[in-house]
Amino acid sequence: MSEIEALILGLVQGLTEYLPVSSSGHLEIGKMLLGVAPEDGGLTFDIMVHVATVFATLTILWREILQILQGMLKLRWNDETKYALNIAISMIPIGIVGLCFKDSIEQLYSNSNEHVRSMVVGTCLLVTAALLTMTHFYKPRERETISPLHAFVIGVAQCVAVLPGLSRSGSTIATGLLLGNSKKVLAQFSFLMVIPPILGEALIDAKHILAPSAEYMAAHGAAAPIPLTSLAIGFAAAYVSGCLACKWMIAIVRKCKLVYFGIYCALAGILVLTLG
Repeated sequence: MSEIEALILGLVQGLTEYLPVSSSGHLEIGKMLLGVAPEDGGLTFDIMVHVATVFATLTILWREILQILQGMLKLRWNDETKYALNIAISMIPIGIVGLCFKDSIEQLYSNSNEHVRSMVVGTCLLVTAALLTMTHFYKPRERETISPLHAFVIGVAQCVAVLPGLSRSGSTIATGLLLGNSKKVLAQFSFLMVIPPILGEALIDAKHILAPSAEYMAAHGAAAPIPLTSLAIGFAAAYVSGCLACKWMIAIVRKCKLVYFGIYCALAGILVLTLG
């Protein structure tokens, strides 16, 4: 992977991670357009740019995160403790899927040819478009707090978004809106709930890269080493663009104009299916 390719893909990851258009789907589209092969250090690069966007979340939402931590340290039942518990509940589904089915899903997708991968990304973009469009027409009464049950259902939506093309932020925010939760709290909750799973997945994948198992090799094959300069450029690009996109997305969700992203996803999905 060249430095220019790393810069482009890092920008793609950072700009699309918080927008409801699927960063993983756009990364796949970007790799296809640039001709970056899956074995060309792809997983290592994906880990780095995802961690970069986690750092972007920590940078933008550090005050909110600090408030939650301070509330938890008081060791009593309060709003911050309830919020942290909901975050933990939302992680249960993705934890089960990640531990039990992650390698199987990745092996199935990685071993598919480019046409099949294009079909998956295009179809999932259309599903994302449908979810986002539904939020425009369905207007339930908005609740100002997220219940534990709703946190779990939103966590299930995050699991489904493991497929490239299904937007994680789009799926979780749209699910929360359809459940009747306030758009003012959903963006922040959606971004915070993904921090522990992404960091945990990064640690697990890093372990696999350093000491690959037979199952890992079957899913990913032997990856070519990626230059450190490319990794650094991709990380920096994803971090800077992620900081901008995070602030932008929070403002957009509060205004609830997700239908425009639904139109974009529909057009992108149709284009990918047509060209794939």
